[in-house]
Amino acid sequence: MNGAWLQDIESLEAISQDEDARNLFLRMAALQRSGRTSTFLVQLADDPDVDEETKGSLAEIAQDTDFLLALEEYLHRTHRVH
Repeated sequence: MNGAWLQDIESLEAISQDEDARNLFLRMAALQRSGRTSTFLVQLADDPDVDEETKGSLAEIAQDTDFLLALEEYLHRTHRVH
């Protein structure tokens, strides 16, 4: 159990260090909270500049409420994101 927990923290920290990733995940968290994830998913599916593997990964993450809210909380607590 401790290994999985540590891996989760490392993932959160890696995202927090990448400004583009951080902004994308915060946007997805905001969409999740407002119930507008489906809009993001439609736009993502229609984006010709994003490959299918990336689309699949982003779609999965965009629908993972627990992860997005945990990431958002982590960023707010550790990086003073507003």
